[in-house]
Amino acid sequence: MSGFSEDMPFFDEPNARPAAAPSGIAARAMAARSGQNGVPDYLKGLNPEQRLAVETTEGPVLVLAGAGTGKTRVLTTRIAHILATGRAFPSQILAVTFTNKAAREMKQRIGILIGEGNVEGMPWLGTFHSIGVKLLRRHAELAGLKSDFTILDTDDVVRLIKQLIQAEGLDDKRWPAKTFAQMLDNWKNKGLGPDEIAEGDARSFGNGKGRQLYKAYQERLQTLNSCDFGDLLYHPIRIFRAYPDVLKEYHRKFKYILVDEYQDTNTAQYMWLRLLAQRPQSSPLEGEVPAKRAEGVAAEGTAQSSNSTASSTAARTPPDRASPGHPPLKGEGNRRSSPINICCVGDDDQSIYGWRGAEVDNILRFDKDFPGATIIRLERNYRSTAHILGAASHLIAHNEGRFGKTLFTDRDDPEDDKVHVHAAWDSEEEARAIGDAIEAYQRQKHNLNDMAILVRASFQMRAFEDRFITLGLNYRVIGGPRFYERLEIRDALAFFRVVANGGDDLAFERIVNVPKRGLGEATIRQIHDTARAMRIPMLEAAATLAESDELKPKPRAALREVAANFERWQKALESTPHTELAETILEESGYTDMWKNDRSAEAPGRLENLKELIRSMEEYESLRAFLEHVALVMEAEQGESQDAVSIMTLHSAKGLEFETVFLPGWEEGLFPHQRALDEGGRSGLEEERRLAYVGLTRAKKNLHIWFVSNRQIHGLWQSTIPSRFVDELPETHIDIADSGNSYGGYGNPYGGGSFASGRGGGRQNPYGASRFDNIGAKDQGSFSNTYATPGWQRAQANRTEATDRNWGTRSGHQVERIGYGETDSGYGAGRTSVKGRTIEGELVAKSVADTPSAFNVGDRVFHQKFGNGNIAAIDGNKLTIDFDKAGQKRVLDGFVAPV
Repeated sequence: MSGFSEDMPFFDEPNARPAAAPSGIAARAMAARSGQNGVPDYLKGLNPEQRLAVETTEGPVLVLAGAGTGKTRVLTTRIAHILATGRAFPSQILAVTFTNKAAREMKQRIGILIGEGNVEGMPWLGTFHSIGVKLLRRHAELAGLKSDFTILDTDDVVRLIKQLIQAEGLDDKRWPAKTFAQMLDNWKNKGLGPDEIAEGDARSFGNGKGRQLYKAYQERLQTLNSCDFGDLLYHPIRIFRAYPDVLKEYHRKFKYILVDEYQDTNTAQYMWLRLLAQRPQSSPLEGEVPAKRAEGVAAEGTAQSSNSTASSTAARTPPDRASPGHPPLKGEGNRRSSPINICCVGDDDQSIYGWRGAEVDNILRFDKDFPGATIIRLERNYRSTAHILGAASHLIAHNEGRFGKTLFTDRDDPEDDKVHVHAAWDSEEEARAIGDAIEAYQRQKHNLNDMAILVRASFQMRAFEDRFITLGLNYRVIGGPRFYERLEIRDALAFFRVVANGGDDLAFERIVNVPKRGLGEATIRQIHDTARAMRIPMLEAAATLAESDELKPKPRAALREVAANFERWQKALESTPHTELAETILEESGYTDMWKNDRSAEAPGRLENLKELIRSMEEYESLRAFLEHVALVMEAEQGESQDAVSIMTLHSAKGLEFETVFLPGWEEGLFPHQRALDEGGRSGLEEERRLAYVGLTRAKKNLHIWFVSNRQIHGLWQSTIPSRFVDELPETHIDIADSGNSYGGYGNPYGGGSFASGRGGGRQNPYGASRFDNIGAKDQGSFSNTYATPGWQRAQANRTEATDRNWGTRSGHQVERIGYGETDSGYGAGRTSVKGRTIEGELVAKSVADTPSAFNVGDRVFHQKFGNGNIAAIDGNKLTIDFDKAGQKRVLDGFVAPV
């Protein structure tokens, strides 16, 4: 049975019933039915800017909707207004969103406003690709396809490309099919066919055969009567360009075009929209002034502004009639070209998907693409406090490529907290402190569901997940699996499990053919059968088969290598440090190289996660202890209905909001990300700043920003400097938080007090003076630290002069205090030994002996934290060492051993 949308006339047939005139009796009667003053119910509650955006129905309109300003309400109410006033049939409205979820929500909201029956006839409301499928099925023959064509998924595309690579005589390991699939997707997202790609791009794959492979791929798709995801826009663009009559029919069909999240469109989406929206028109005759079509009413009872009023008769002239006194335009006979009624809603300050092809320039040149466009700014925010909005607006104002707008709120409560900025010694302290803060909010009856941690890179999540498991805090990872559930982490853990337990058949089966070793299902089945028949583990069965003649030479050689590898790693299990062994396993198995050779967008992130996995193992005494910890983490149930903290990347957080938001990792190189700076330059920096703006505007009431002085990145500890974004925040909306951690001076590597106060031995901030140095400095500096544990607080309350005199001694022997602040609050105070005392930057530790060091320049030494290295310089008992992996560090000679 055909639906209502199928029964509607596809094009504007002559016998189709006409729409009610906007100012006709029927339209006025429909408006009057809503109540007093003729204001429809759906317009009530809109602020002046929102109502202007809804009622400015004619001509090109760009709605710059800031975060939390009611963008979705404006878009749905605008469609409801067009339908309720009879300006168009449901089938004459093209409404484009980015996700199916957004399309469903839009339909539901419109149905609530004007009735579900009016929404059912909107066949052209959907995502770019869902609408592209409809267009392509209607005109499949023009693209060389049949209307019942198949849409291939990613796996099918990769298999097809691999066949073509092999047919060209190329090595599919050197030229991976996944890499070329990504290149194809990028080309199609730019609307480029085989003959249009740049010569350099064409020659960058397959020994210069990129263009040839692209042509062969498209021909093969046509033979299979199939298309890939990129073709759903690529083919309609080609059809519209090659067949102007088809495009003209759609110009007549769609009277109103509405686009959501316009700032996220890529080049192909932009071209698709331009073709549908830009109708060919002649220039006005001499003396004819084109009217600006805007009919918005600022507010009920408020006079309309001069730039948004339908002030001319020409603006209200039906499109099929010439205005009085002027002849029809040349080439159109007795018919004027229809007006371009396109409305794009977006926020240039939230364009954060450049890495997947989005072009912020699409929204920035809207007024040039559609001359005379009306630009309406939605700046009244209904989500965040004035301090959060002030911080976000001040930060994003540093970007040059933007239209410009400033968010504000009508709710200005003097009791609202400012944005808190915290400094921590390292990422572990950062995770501990954020966990403690969440527990504190929880004690104040805040729901965990209302809290979120937004990270720049996924590898940051691991520290928080482990900390929350320790604390017993429920959490969920949004936009992806939890750290230990990621593909690459599960694979790595499977390798480790087999090494720790050779009888773990489930783990062995997962990685026996990872990376690809030519072991097919038949070989795996034979290993299974042998293991069951002999009642031995699969690893032992594989070793047995490798020494027999039951397998073909290639799989037999592969199994022999696998068995030998695991035998070698198991022997090293008891004698090699488990972190070193784990790194060796991933390297010798070829797993690390597999991801290094993978040119997909996910590969760098997977490599970072593997390095973070190795780093996380340092806290455990053995490989088996670490695997036991992971098993407990994996056992923790994750339910959508339970009260849980949300952990996600900043990119995944767009469109969400939370009462309390934590933003860790605001350091140079991490945020802004170094890759974005290297590849994008100034535009990359501006996109990173927009990402920071998105993160700030997710918070409703409480916002905490964190940066650390030391972070382990790519397996190496690195000293870090605060992100430039921190100093771009406005002083009036920022509060420098006292970290109050239980690790004394480690919370402040520059002294117990503020940098400018001179406390902590007068040590200066090595990053230069900051304008936050004196904010909130009273009796203690802004960054001063004390123990926060109950036991320490009781001890402080009971301190006496006698205990002060004896502080720092034990059993009558002087104990050195190594601290980065006042001497009675250092990490080493009262301790006989401090593991890995490291001197970063300026040397602040006091010598423990006056005798010369027993080492000589050039000696080879080992440090527990930094590994092996050569001594480059000696100053008393302080050594400058060039470590093989950690670079140059200065350490005390008591913490290194000769090699």
